[in-house]
Amino acid sequence: MAAMDTSADPEEDPMQAAFDAASELQGAAKSDALVAILTGFADAPLGEAGVRLKEDCIYALATLNVGSGNFDFVVGLLSTAAPFFALVAKAKVAKIVRRLLEIVGESGPGTLDLQADLCGRVIAWCVAEKRTFLRQRVECRLVAIDFERAKYDAALTLVNRLLRELKKLDDKQLLVETHLSEARLHAALQNIPKAKAALTAARANGNAVYVGPSLQAQLDEMSGTLHCEEQDYHTAHSYFLEAYEGYDGLDDGPRATRCLKYMLLCQILQEPEPGSARSATASLDAATAAATSKQYVKYAGPQLDAMAGVARAAKARSLEAFEATTSRYGAELQADLLIKHHLGLLYDTILENNLAKIIEPFSCVEIDRVAELIALPKPKVEKKLAQMILDKKLTGVLAQGEGRLMLHTEPNEDPTYEASLAVIKNTADVVESLFGRAEALDS
Repeated sequence: MAAMDTSADPEEDPMQAAFDAASELQGAAKSDALVAILTGFADAPLGEAGVRLKEDCIYALATLNVGSGNFDFVVGLLSTAAPFFALVAKAKVAKIVRRLLEIVGESGPGTLDLQADLCGRVIAWCVAEKRTFLRQRVECRLVAIDFERAKYDAALTLVNRLLRELKKLDDKQLLVETHLSEARLHAALQNIPKAKAALTAARANGNAVYVGPSLQAQLDEMSGTLHCEEQDYHTAHSYFLEAYEGYDGLDDGPRATRCLKYMLLCQILQEPEPGSARSATASLDAATAAATSKQYVKYAGPQLDAMAGVARAAKARSLEAFEATTSRYGAELQADLLIKHHLGLLYDTILENNLAKIIEPFSCVEIDRVAELIALPKPKVEKKLAQMILDKKLTGVLAQGEGRLMLHTEPNEDPTYEASLAVIKNTADVVESLFGRAEALDS
């Protein structure tokens, strides 16, 4: 007699069935079904599988509504999920909230205001629930968002308060991230000494804990930025290369492209090292070649094309080509504070070299003629000439009433005069010394 098969199929979890059914829906119907799963099933015991399903519901709801532009729903998702949050561990809630912020952040830079609003609501919720660790994490993220929104004063106020709290708790990991944000803020405000101090503090705290590849790349990028602001382009290039390799290894395309742009910027701006046989245009040629090389082909696009155009204009010392490049690639070149600042310095250098070349053969020249030759408005040329005179890059005066620039021949310094003055000074010192000794003998 054959044995009877007593095995039975395990009963399907109703929450899992509801989630699978909701996954097949679209739009508002899917959103409503996921909300029902998140807020429902209160009578059944919530096991590990149930927690995971409700967590997936939150992520799916955030992704769905961010994609459809329904940001108000995303902001209110914390209130919707509050009963679920009360049933799970604080560490799990912190993970869910951080992932929720990441989903909103991945939607693009146009949602910065939404991210700030969401961070504000999370911070208020953390204060009410007395979740200090999560609040500090979210405040650190809010600092980064305010930096992107160029609200530097608000970000500095928040970062200073946050640093005082973190130093008491001695949270090294979060101190590294917060000091790095502080360095970025001071660098954006051109307060380089404070930015260097903040970066030094970040690295000092980083020595005591494990610093992941992404954070290490960010520290190297910040170091390169500060060296670039100090016009030490050789050292800055080395740091940007380290940061680029870190981001490239993590497949972080946007950040790798940004560091690659900074590397090209350093090559464009750097002068040959003393004693080097390398010509002044070698770095410009290298920058142009790098921007179009096969090594960086996966990052090719308008960003690198813009830097290649700048390199070609700098090599030609052509203001017309420079302005054409900045006009064509305005979005790529003007959106970044570091590149915008240093391209302004490069433009001034090219302008000064062109003006010096035009007026070099003359002792007196009409400003109108200089403006005509360089194809720039007269007020702009006049202002730049006055600045060059004040900076002692030109020896002359502007006769504004006559509209002329009168140049003076730089006097040749004769070393005999300096030597004679030194002899006279030493002789005076000897006489004073002898006179003092004579007075001492008389007494």
